[in-house]
Amino acid sequence: MNEYSILAAVDLGSNSFKLQVARVVDDQIYPLDVLKEPVRLAAGVGVDKNLDAASQQRALDCLSRFGERLRGIPQGAVRCVGTSALRVANNAAEFLAQAEAALGYPIEVIAGREEARLVYIGVAHSLPATEQSRLVIDIGGGSTECIIGNGVEPRLMESLHLGCVNYTRQYFRDGRIEKAAMKQAELAARAEAQSLRVDYIGQWHEAVGSSGTARALSDVLVQNGWSQSGISADGLAAFRIALIRAGSVDRLELAGLKPDRKPVIAGGLAIMSGLFAEFGIEQMTVADGALREGVLYDLLGRFHHRDMRAATVAQFTRRYHVDTHQAKRVAGLATQLYAQITDDSDETVENQSLFLRWAALLHEVGISIAHSGYHKHGAYILENADMPGFSRKDQIRLALLVRAQRGGLSKLAEFQAPIAQPEVQLMVLALRLAVLFHRSRITAALPGIALSPAGAGYQLALSAAWLDDNPLTCTALKAEVQVWKEAGVKLMVNNPP
Repeated sequence: MNEYSILAAVDLGSNSFKLQVARVVDDQIYPLDVLKEPVRLAAGVGVDKNLDAASQQRALDCLSRFGERLRGIPQGAVRCVGTSALRVANNAAEFLAQAEAALGYPIEVIAGREEARLVYIGVAHSLPATEQSRLVIDIGGGSTECIIGNGVEPRLMESLHLGCVNYTRQYFRDGRIEKAAMKQAELAARAEAQSLRVDYIGQWHEAVGSSGTARALSDVLVQNGWSQSGISADGLAAFRIALIRAGSVDRLELAGLKPDRKPVIAGGLAIMSGLFAEFGIEQMTVADGALREGVLYDLLGRFHHRDMRAATVAQFTRRYHVDTHQAKRVAGLATQLYAQITDDSDETVENQSLFLRWAALLHEVGISIAHSGYHKHGAYILENADMPGFSRKDQIRLALLVRAQRGGLSKLAEFQAPIAQPEVQLMVLALRLAVLFHRSRITAALPGIALSPAGAGYQLALSAAWLDDNPLTCTALKAEVQVWKEAGVKLMVNNPP
């Protein structure tokens, strides 16, 4: 995989969109440029769970500006992630197509626990190293991540459906702040976090806040003399009193409270106060690092053979008792066949080959549920499980390949990936053939197998003598030709000249 001296991360948060460009020096990341805009995407999610036109336009305008700054940076050096608002919006797929066109780079919607993992990595790299465990709380616009970890490794990761934008909308409409509403919001936050209490209490030595809400609260508390540093329980109580006395954010004038943060500060304060009470926090440090720094360090790890996705694949093979010898046999042949047709110097091809290998290593995860229909069980696991390092789109791609390894090909329509797409077609064909040739599940010498394009289809050439000696495989190949014919693709199997 290519290495880059410049990396960039784009965080499509539910409150703000952020872009960070950084240079890499000796495994460290040094910021070059940071852009941030308060898009408030979560505020545009209506009762029908659709993003409204106004929020979409704000987002697209912002991404067009970000796209100009990113212009010229290779795709492999940029990672763009969407969070809570894009996880819940019913029309996210339609919006993302426009967003990617405006930005000029693919956008991944990441699961809540993946967001939590990346937040922790970003925080850990921005604080002094310590062996003591940390509780990291990241209050975003639409979700709050709570993570406990040691060093740079997170141990417990959860994402709660509470954020400063949606809590402000729900409890402090039109900017009005009432005592009863504040109490109700705090109790709601406590109730949401209560499920974590048993696992989290007593498991950390230091509490750390990250992202905009924590920094905004810290600025207000310190500049108004309510906290010496960071966020304190007493400081939150003093801020709470000041908010209720003001009665409205429009009448709130406090040192350290920035105009862009003022509209959502009440929701952020209520959530932080509720979490302080539920977890027994008295004092919290505020970190500079957050999600986008975590994305950058995770991206850097991919180039230095510390790819979290590879670690997740290995962990899944253990969890689901995969026959690793068989998985490696299939992976080896699948990637070999794929390489015969593709240009491995192309970065996109390299990435697709990586996914093909991972899909092959995981193609039998479903056997732990049942051998009958194991490809369907495997696809379900890969599409729905928490897979650190993988985005939602990544998991669907893995699930597609595993689902398509046997049986008919009409099933690809379920994944909105028509077999006519050449990149999908070739990856599926390579995996299916690898599974077919290694059906015996033993390490046996295979003939020279050559896969090549032939018009709008493919030609598979191998020894006639070997086919005569292996009638079961010969019959299976004839059936495979028929499957592809039904899908509108011509696959020819013949002997080399």
